[in-house]
Amino acid sequence: MAHTAQTADLSVPALFDFREHVVVITGGATGLGEMAAQAFVQNGAKVIIASRKQAELEKTASRLSKLGPGSCDYVVADLKNKAGCLHLSAEVAKKTDRVTVLINNSGATWGAKYDDFPEDGWDKIMNLNVKAMFYVTVGLHSLLTNGATADSPSRVINISSMAGIKTNDPTAGAGGGLAAAGSGTYSYGPSKAAAIHLSRQQASKLMSQHVTVNCICPGVFPSQMTAFGLQKANDLLVSVHPSGRIGKAEDFAGTVLFVASRAAAHMTANVIELDGGSTRSGFSRAPKQAKI
Repeated sequence: MAHTAQTADLSVPALFDFREHVVVITGGATGLGEMAAQAFVQNGAKVIIASRKQAELEKTASRLSKLGPGSCDYVVADLKNKAGCLHLSAEVAKKTDRVTVLINNSGATWGAKYDDFPEDGWDKIMNLNVKAMFYVTVGLHSLLTNGATADSPSRVINISSMAGIKTNDPTAGAGGGLAAAGSGTYSYGPSKAAAIHLSRQQASKLMSQHVTVNCICPGVFPSQMTAFGLQKANDLLVSVHPSGRIGKAEDFAGTVLFVASRAAAHMTANVIELDGGSTRSGFSRAPKQAKI
């Protein structure tokens, strides 16, 4: 029988119930990953966060578990290569036999001069921002597909960036707040564009196995990665936002929850731009201070 408005439960509790979710978040101890982890924990999910630094993981997991009503566990993992990604997958499998949401959030940036950009500044960024996204998803494939159905698919949410959409000189505007003046994040934007393309390929492959893959492209949000720019050129970064502010935890967390919800069960291969319209609108007001 086809579901219609007459037969479906369209209430918020039915569409946005996260109590049965088991969520894995790479780069989950700080920044955007921590925002997502808190959203799921506060809505009753079981969350496993991962990163390289055990002290940060312990601190975040403890804080979030105290918030409840969900729980937060962690895995120490370095996703710099395939072996590190498969180690993460193996450790997750020791804690759960099913993953309903995977958020590939780990990422890094590198700023340097155009004519002196180091090769390891390319390799490290491509490895973590693109290759790890692929191998973590592959490594967790059996857990993602376990129990997944057409009506209740598992979710892969890849975190890219508006830098993967913008095509302006990354040296301009102090590297988008990610690098010092005169330096550019030349490998970062291409890596994030590759993450978008990879997400669409994954979506094409995995939807028939009841796994959706969507990509979120945040603009400027508070994180360790943007801390330099926010400290040195906050007015400059805010000046290109029509709203007069940068992104907040509620903005990112709410988007992640929607993509992971029953409301988005039929949505895949989408790229969600989350920057307050600053890129597409072309908006700009004169900043009070634009020095860096």
